[in-house]
Amino acid sequence: MRKLVLFVFFISLVSFVSLVSFQPLMGQEAEIRESIQTFFEGIHSRDSLKINSVSDEDLMLQTVVQSPRRNKLVVTKAADFKRYVATVPKETKFEERLLSFTIKVDGGMAHAWIPFEFYINGELTHKGVNSIQLIKKENLWKIIYYGDSKIKI
Repeated sequence: MRKLVLFVFFISLVSFVSLVSFQPLMGQEAEIRESIQTFFEGIHSRDSLKINSVSDEDLMLQTVVQSPRRNKLVVTKAADFKRYVATVPKETKFEERLLSFTIKVDGGMAHAWIPFEFYINGELTHKGVNSIQLIKKENLWKIIYYGDSKIKI
């Protein structure tokens, strides 16, 4: 009986320590996800101020356009990207559906891997994966790199 009580106590202690040690990481992942979702809300609402609120001033953007013949790298300046998003006609409805999040954190640096589908006026036009790197600055996760792949449908 004593062995059973010690075993239950040990399992309870290990479970508690595990929960306490993973809690900060789970909180950070939620903060990272929130920054990324704010970024996409800014894109969907054509709001460059919202995009800026979670983007680093040195944000880099790159797209790998995939085709059966070759892959092509397209580099976009952050200012051009924000200007383009702000000038999409209001009658054009576009949505990038984020399908899942895989987030890795190392101190003040994080990486998110996010498969997506992109729709224009309700029609699936392409899909791919977002690869987003973030840095924690002034208690907020800021996007420093936005890379994505693009596979046309």
